[in-house]
Order: sequence, then C-alpha cells, then structure tokens
Amino acid sequence: MASHIHAVKVAGRGDGKPFIFIDDVAGLVSLVQMGTIEIHAWNSSAANPQKPDRLVFDLDPADDIEWASVKSAARDVRAALEKLGLVSFLKTTGGKGLHVIVPFALGPGWAEAKGFARTFCDGLARTEPDRFTINSRKNARGGKIFLDYLRNDETASAVAAYSVRARPGAPVSVPLAWDELAGLRSGSAFSIDDVLKRRKDPWKDMTGAARQRLP
Repeated sequence: MASHIHAVKVAGRGDGKPFIFIDDVAGLVSLVQMGTIEIHAWNSSAANPQKPDRLVFDLDPADDIEWASVKSAARDVRAALEKLGLVSFLKTTGGKGLHVIVPFALGPGWAEAKGFARTFCDGLARTEPDRFTINSRKNARGGKIFLDYLRNDETASAVAAYSVRARPGAPVSVPLAWDELAGLRSGSAFSIDDVLKRRKDPWKDMTGAARQRLP
C-alpha cells in the first residue's frame, strides 16, 4: 500500500481486514495513481469510525421524475430539517439525484443515527406518499423519489464531495450553496473543467454546523 494511504481496523467489521483512509493531498494523488476514479466515504472519520458525524439524505428519483421535482424535494427536506433545528448542506451526486448533508457533533452511534434518518424520511413519505418513498425496491419507486436513509448505516458509504463519477462525461459530485439550486440543470451538471473554474466554498460554514446535535 502506498505510504500516504493508511489502514484502520474497525472492530467487528471487514472480517479482520482493514479499511483505508487518506488525510492529505498526497494520499489523494496516490489513489489516482492506483487507478481510482470514484471515491466513496463513510459518515465517520478514521479517528472515530464507530461514531458517525454526519447524515446523508440521498434523493434518488425514479426515471419518470422531472428534475424540477428533485430540486423541490431537496428544498422540502431542508425545510423539514430546519424545523428540527438542523442546518443542512447540498451537493450534486454526479448522477441523477442530490445529497442533503447534515453534520452533527459526535455522540450518537450508528444505530441511533440510522434510526433518526429512517424516522425522518418515513415521516416525509407518510405525509406525501405520492411524492416520496423509503421502499428501496426499484419496482416500488415509479413516479416517486426514493429517500435513501440507508446511506447512514455502518459501512455504508456515499460518493465523496468532488469525486469524479465513472460515467460518460466524467461528471463530478459538487458541493453547492442552496441559492445555486434554482439554476442547477441536473445532478450531473458539473464536469471536471467546470469544477476547476469554481472559486467558491459553499460548505465554508460546515465546521460551525458540525457542533449541532441530533434531536
């Protein structure tokens, strides 16, 4: 293993084999040199792998859902989180959906974090069953947006911010400011060239928000 790619063992996971993590640009370059295209990350750090510190709500639309409906869903998820006192952040997935991210202070374990995410998504789906579902079966998603709370389970992962996707055109998963959502064309709107031209840090306030606590 390259010297800038590190290993961490997680008790009870991986059948005794370590997971990998990087913590600097050299590590990222090492992954690229090894042929890595997509990078997917846990909702926890290598320092505290059994304590998540963020939630990811993956808005995964059925094929017959218009993009405007996905954007509207992201706004509604944000508003529902705000009612609970939670600040959220937005990014494209580099695919057909969006991710709404909620950072929070260490404390809850994986079961508690996933339980909160499921309860939150189930509440939205019960309130608007014609728009949302938490059923992961493909044949149950027609005309709806799947609120994927399963990204918040231990060893589950979501595509990392600024990761390229191994798809035609090499779209990138890009952090956004909420006011950019109105003009967003799709979840795969950003190319590598587009990202290199960006000069903003829409997640600059995430460090402060990371002190918030799940209700």
